[in-house]
Amino acid sequence: MNVLEKIVNSVNSFSKSERKVADVILANPQTTIHSSIAALAKMADVSEPTVNRFCRRLDTKGFPDFKLHLAQSLANGTPYVNRHVEEDDGPEAYTAKIFESTMAALDAARQHVDIITINRAVDVLTQAKKISFFGLGASASVAHDAQNKFFRFNVPVVCFDDIVMQRMSAINSSEGDVVVCISHTGRTKNLCDIATIARENDATVIGITAQDSPLAKECTLVLSLEVPEDTDMYMPMASRVAQLVLIDILATGFTLRRGSKFRENLKKVKDSLRGSRFDKKDYHG
Repeated sequence: MNVLEKIVNSVNSFSKSERKVADVILANPQTTIHSSIAALAKMADVSEPTVNRFCRRLDTKGFPDFKLHLAQSLANGTPYVNRHVEEDDGPEAYTAKIFESTMAALDAARQHVDIITINRAVDVLTQAKKISFFGLGASASVAHDAQNKFFRFNVPVVCFDDIVMQRMSAINSSEGDVVVCISHTGRTKNLCDIATIARENDATVIGITAQDSPLAKECTLVLSLEVPEDTDMYMPMASRVAQLVLIDILATGFTLRRGSKFRENLKKVKDSLRGSRFDKKDYHG
């Protein structure tokens, strides 16, 4: 078990201060490698002795030794593919590893998710005049999935993965509109600009992104998922799945908040789609 996995598995046993350190490291493992103990303590808003205590709890001799183990964790795996997968892995091995690493990442995300912020986001979405979902790259597929979910809720919903369309939509937003910006790293410059424009036009901006990232600073509300996946080095995998789960959570909250009459309308939507599918009996013989 590498040091990142140890952090994820031990998160419930950490003190409040140690958990702050864990959150910063999981969100920015590459930055941590190049940080001094003073810099990490400042980022986590804890004392330097707390950082040292945290490192020793993970069976390292102190912060320099911890950074060495962390660097080795990030160096493992196949660059630009997945940090858990080795060059000589066969189909059985890499299939198992991707499933296991994704499940571990989802469990880590579940433990870090802020229920109060989830509730606030559901409040905002249920009161929205219009909802816009914006994502670029791997996050674009998540934005499209969100549009598919929320479209059936009888509220105006748009989704754009084109920068120009996102910008025009943000400029035309107004009070009562909700813009959801999706980015694992929160460092995509164009999306940060879009969030700023939308907020300046009085829209509420929800960020599904890394805590304390540039995008987070431009958002009204931040839903942070602490998934230890360095997408600068590897293909986005577990982070994208965690984002999809969060969209499911928001959609579920939206449905429950609207009440039983609203669910009757959802039933009508489902019923109207039945004719577009083959019946199960048609192909099961």
